[in-house]
Amino acid sequence: MSLIRILADAAAGVFPPADGSVTVLPQPAPRDAGVIAFTAHAVVFADADPERIRGLLPPGDLSAPLAPPFLTALCGLLDRTVDNVDLLTAAPALPGPPPVALGLPLREGADRDHPRIARALRHRDRVRAWTVPGGTVLTGRGVAGRWEAAVEVDPEARGAGLGRRLALAARHLVPEGGAVWAQVAPGNAAGVRAFTAAGFVPMGAEALLLTREG
Repeated sequence: MSLIRILADAAAGVFPPADGSVTVLPQPAPRDAGVIAFTAHAVVFADADPERIRGLLPPGDLSAPLAPPFLTALCGLLDRTVDNVDLLTAAPALPGPPPVALGLPLREGADRDHPRIARALRHRDRVRAWTVPGGTVLTGRGVAGRWEAAVEVDPEARGAGLGRRLALAARHLVPEGGAVWAQVAPGNAAGVRAFTAAGFVPMGAEALLLTREG
């Protein structure tokens, strides 16, 4: 079983068995290492000896794969640093361009030095970005080649539903027939509300392990 297959199945509503086990897989690409926790099943994708990875986990502890002791030890093994532990969400892609009813005059070709876009370029391939007054939405190929979306709303434009509309637009900005994924910091309650209101469903939690340069 590959990480690509696990993610595709999860997006279709077929999750790994909730049996308390840990699946250890090789990295799908040199850039991408990390941990995804589904319900009572964790997936570690890292280029290291699987038995050594398993030896870092206390048996029977469902929370251990995303707990600081294991993530710190795994980072030491891989010479990486841990990023946020994010809520991992997904939604089916929608056909056609974003509907006019969203009221989003999207303009592609945003400033590549924008912090959100610069971050996306470090972690995703085929990044595209669109701006509207007060916000930005971007898409790109992330972990295991999955389509990912991110949204940024300027402080002065918050509280008016722009984040939800941008998140919904993202579902129209990736190829039809698959899913689009979004990682949201759990403490970003406004972001969680925006993505769930746009039809994104919680899949699990994810921590990506970054190279020292990235």
